[in-house]
Amino acid sequence: MALAAAVALVAGAALADPVEGTWQTQPDDNGNFGLVKISTCGAEICGVLGQGYDKSGKKVSSPNIGKRMIWAMQPKGNGKYAGGKIWAPDRNKTYNSRMQLNGSSLKVEGCVLGICRGQTWSRVN
Repeated sequence: MALAAAVALVAGAALADPVEGTWQTQPDDNGNFGLVKISTCGAEICGVLGQGYDKSGKKVSSPNIGKRMIWAMQPKGNGKYAGGKIWAPDRNKTYNSRMQLNGSSLKVEGCVLGICRGQTWSRVN
């Protein structure tokens, strides 16, 4: 029984998507930033907005903490993800999204009617 549990644990770790983890957003115009926890949701990638911080790194309270920020993202290979949605808390808008993983950087873009805006996030863990 213990052997089966160990094998299941190792197999689960081997199947982890490289984008899984906690990512720090790029600071907004006021210098505020947040942490986004990205994980797998079945065959898709999703992300939840975590703690927010001001420009000095002090925690800030926000009603957005814990809200779904990324969903339905599909891995496309070579660090590319597409087909998903992203919610931008600063504008309270949802956009078609794509992401590109490059080491400890994640370029995240949201697009509507061919106009895109994006950020580069840094891996925290």
